Amino acid sequence: MMLDNPAAKYHPFVAVDLPDRQWPSRRIEQPPIWTSVDLRDGNQSLIDPMDQERKQRLFDLLVKIGFKEIEVGFPSASQTDFDFVRSLIDNGKIPDDVTIQVLTQARDHLIDRTFEAIKGAKSAIVHVYNATDPMFRRVVFNVSKPECIQIAVDATTRIRQRMSEAPETNWTFQYSPELFTTTEMDFAKEIVEAVMVAYGATAETPMIVNLPATVEVATPNNYADQVEWFCRHVNDREALIVSVHPHNDRGTGVAAAEMTLMAGADRVEGTLFGNGERTGNVDIVTLAMNLYTQGVHPGLDFSNITPIMREVEYCNQLPVHPRHPYVGDLVFTAFSGSHQDAIKKGMADRRANPDAIWDVPYLPIDPLDVGRSYEAVIRVNSQSGKGGISYLLEQEHGIELPRRLSIEFSQVVQEVADRTGKEITSQMIYQAFADEYLGQTVPYALVSHRLSSEPDSPKVTLEATIEERGERRTIQGEGNGPLAAYIKALGGAGHDVEIIDYHEHSRGQGADAEAIAYVEVRIDGKAVFGVGTDESITSASMKGVMSAINRHLSTQAPAANVTADSLAVAK
Repeated sequence: MMLDNPAAKYHPFVAVDLPDRQWPSRRIEQPPIWTSVDLRDGNQSLIDPMDQERKQRLFDLLVKIGFKEIEVGFPSASQTDFDFVRSLIDNGKIPDDVTIQVLTQARDHLIDRTFEAIKGAKSAIVHVYNATDPMFRRVVFNVSKPECIQIAVDATTRIRQRMSEAPETNWTFQYSPELFTTTEMDFAKEIVEAVMVAYGATAETPMIVNLPATVEVATPNNYADQVEWFCRHVNDREALIVSVHPHNDRGTGVAAAEMTLMAGADRVEGTLFGNGERTGNVDIVTLAMNLYTQGVHPGLDFSNITPIMREVEYCNQLPVHPRHPYVGDLVFTAFSGSHQDAIKKGMADRRANPDAIWDVPYLPIDPLDVGRSYEAVIRVNSQSGKGGISYLLEQEHGIELPRRLSIEFSQVVQEVADRTGKEITSQMIYQAFADEYLGQTVPYALVSHRLSSEPDSPKVTLEATIEERGERRTIQGEGNGPLAAYIKALGGAGHDVEIIDYHEHSRGQGADAEAIAYVEVRIDGKAVFGVGTDESITSASMKGVMSAINRHLSTQAPAANVTADSLAVAK
């Protein structure tokens, strides 16, 4: 039960004495060094930690996005992490321009185990930490300040020795005074300086000092004050790469990271979409896109953000909230009539001035820049709501609409309501769905298909017969799966489409069961949904593609004037 006087139990944070602070007047004009900790800090917070397959997929994604520093695990803490780090090195999975980072506690045997894990790496950051906060010193570890410093110095000395024994690796040393934000500033400075001396940090061979908000306990401006104070008072600042590691316990992790960059930090550790312990780590996607909207390229590529989100959801087994900044399925969608009107006018002005600075009401970023389309921006808001429409389709007809398709279809239902002026029943909703998606069989339709593959080959070859405006033709393609082969075959026939998203499930039970596939494709730069049903999921997915092509053509010129070339996607 909440207390009437919470001050009797909780004390407010103590502000840093920094009356001449400089950071509030600064701007972030270049991106920081980005370090992903998804595979370590993020992974240890998951209900079901990632297995090797999901770890490798996430590592590959991080590399593709553009991360040059990736914390890959805590190899001395678990055999799973140790094996994953070894697999990256032994199998040559680390690009030459990517540095892996590993975490270790300040204990000799754990340090030695860590160096076993990273033996042979081309470039590596060894990250050691110990808790410096007074409560941890007193309650958890029962050490004095000198003893706390000695722990850090001894670990640093050990790591320096092990690095010298493996000169073939390009080493970087990182130290974290854990719980920095609740540590006395003068003591944080003292212990870091002792570590700097033990390591021999210089401007030519700098070390990373990571200043974590292990638990966010103050307003973000106080974190910035602490970082500025540290940068101004620590000896040999030029021998340090100052890193921050914000958490989000107060919900201000992004603001804290931005303010600490203004205060002098050079580097940010965080995760994609903010996964992490408790309320999470700082979200690097939001940080990067915030920079982008201010005209600063973040050095990370989120041009096609939906597949990135889906891959992270698969690896973490956690959903990304539909209102998550920049990436959520609903962040570019306006349901309010007044918002819709303003956006429509803003987009009309944009079309008249396509080279002007982006300035559209309610849209801080152009959805096209992250691989989204304008189709999701303006949606008619049915009084019954898309949730009710989706619920009736699922409960009474076994149709489980993906989120963005649900949003799109709500507009179709609203049009039916406006046209009929009647109550929209469950059957009317289903009929509208069938007419809009399942009934789209002209001018193109799938007639039949045949698949073949060679033993031990991941490739499949497809031969399909399609009908084009009443005439049949045979097309062929090869891909990593039936749908990929079908897309290849369509491309060879002049129907170039790109798969954006795909969902499938069975509908019905027993002998009456059928598969239903929802396919979102890009044609002529426009995202289009198609839906197909069949006893075979392969056939259903192919029919879904044809449904999307036909729906796209229905919004273009009359069918008689449309050629196959009009379907070519601008690459």
